[in-house]
Amino acid sequence: MTTVAPARPDPFALTEEERAVRDTARGFAQRELVPTVAQRDEDERYDRALFDRMGELGLTAIPYPEQYGGAGMSYFAWVLAIEEIAAADMGMAVSLSVHVLSQLCIHLAGTEEQKARLLPPMAAGTHLGAFALSEPGAGSDAAALSLRADPTDDGYALTGTKVWITNAGDAERFIVFATVDRKRGRDGITAFAVARDTPGFTVGTHERKMGIRDSSSAELIFDGARVSSADRLGTEGEGLRIALESLASGRISIASACTGLARAALEHAASYAAQRTQFGKPIAEQQMVAAILADAVVAVEASRLLTWRAARLRDAGAPARAIAAASSAAKMFASDAAMRVATDAVQVYGGAGYSRDNPVERFMRDAKGAQIYEGTNQVQRLIIAQHLIEEIRR
Repeated sequence: MTTVAPARPDPFALTEEERAVRDTARGFAQRELVPTVAQRDEDERYDRALFDRMGELGLTAIPYPEQYGGAGMSYFAWVLAIEEIAAADMGMAVSLSVHVLSQLCIHLAGTEEQKARLLPPMAAGTHLGAFALSEPGAGSDAAALSLRADPTDDGYALTGTKVWITNAGDAERFIVFATVDRKRGRDGITAFAVARDTPGFTVGTHERKMGIRDSSSAELIFDGARVSSADRLGTEGEGLRIALESLASGRISIASACTGLARAALEHAASYAAQRTQFGKPIAEQQMVAAILADAVVAVEASRLLTWRAARLRDAGAPARAIAAASSAAKMFASDAAMRVATDAVQVYGGAGYSRDNPVERFMRDAKGAQIYEGTNQVQRLIIAQHLIEEIRR
């Protein structure tokens, strides 16, 4: 008699706790984000009250330890939540993702005193975080930044400018990367936790963006802004490592957000195609449209699985280089997929998709940004290829 081997457990099966997180995020997104997202996009307005509400629901610090005010859950649980937020509102998802990213820098490099002082209000959602790395002359080449951190008797004086800083308009806490000596290159870059009310620090011009318009992005201006040594994260010269290691996790979050956006675009396109009739039958039954929808289904599922894999690797404590490669693959694929699925959704809608009365044109505008921020997809391809060559040579 032939025996049948028992079915292996599903490595991606959700626990009861993970389902609860996902459902909480989904309920909030559909109930409180969807009704107003189009108007907030039109007004280019960030609604801080919505972030506050996410704090009340415990969505602002899912993957951080309870001792610092977090939920003590996995990074996998976090990506489940961010997919749901992004399916409703990519701008709010990006804001929340950057907030969680800024906490990661403190969690990775902060002293116990810094963690105890800085993380609880961020975890509770009463302090919004921002991650300040990009400069006018330092985007993909992060090591080329020029914001100066000149030593003083009791700390540092920051002088220079940052650009494209998400949450800048409302954040209370900024993770700022500056150089103590440009001659040292990447070895001079140092990280600081800077309060909004620091003398000599101001928020400058706000960007008028193509998409993700309900999330603020602005320049930061430092004119000898004094920062205490107690607010330096790690030692001098560790800043780039802190930034890159944090971004490796942040890209998993962005990949999940892109998966949510692509899922929403697919759902809208499929619903429209099932109702819209041409040549005597719904366009969903027309071969070319059916192929578009089928490709979108595969793109969404593949994006989700790449993202979940990266999150599981992170939770399992995989080596930093493996997490970086997996997160780059997920972010690159998912953001390219989101752009393709959103563009195809506009095509399925036809002329109606080009109208701002339908959400698919917003999905397309929002998706484009994800191919650029937190490392362009060209840079992600370099990271993936470098990891491949390193593995071959090992």
